[in-house]
Amino acid sequence: MSAPVFRTASPLDVPALVNLVTSAYRGESSRSGWTTEADLLDGARIDPDVLARDIVRPDSRVVVIDGADGRPLACAHVAIEDGFGYFGMFAVDPTLQGRGTGDALLRECERIARDEWRLPGLRMAVIDVRDALIAFYVRRGYRRTGVHKPFPYGDTRFGIPRREDLRFEVLEKTFGVAP
Repeated sequence: MSAPVFRTASPLDVPALVNLVTSAYRGESSRSGWTTEADLLDGARIDPDVLARDIVRPDSRVVVIDGADGRPLACAHVAIEDGFGYFGMFAVDPTLQGRGTGDALLRECERIARDEWRLPGLRMAVIDVRDALIAFYVRRGYRRTGVHKPFPYGDTRFGIPRREDLRFEVLEKTFGVAP
């Protein structure tokens, strides 16, 4: 893949982005990549209404990389939360994972938080049993904070858990810039 071109999502992108995120994390299609959560969760990965609100709300941006055919190949959400950057909804087409697309997208979201918004760092919440995913972020300068958040059991907008021990851990990377 050549150098990616980043764009900001619009409300018209919601169906395609829901499909992309779902394909990267749920169901059989997700198993062709390494980000699958298919053994942990069934059902939805992102709620279309939540995504639509994230696209239009202030201090929030959904960043997209499109393929030559105009179909989204990767996306992520970056926002300002409590004076810090928030990173989430990170998805790369499972057939393209491991080729640098995700690295480029993560760097772009860090750039937005650091250079455009002048935030001190970026935080994210990762299911704490996702060892390979946590290791991916640690290799890119994120640290495990030891702060845990409960998984939203009973809220099927974000999936149907296949096990009872799911929770999130907050990961953080600081940039060393003044807020």
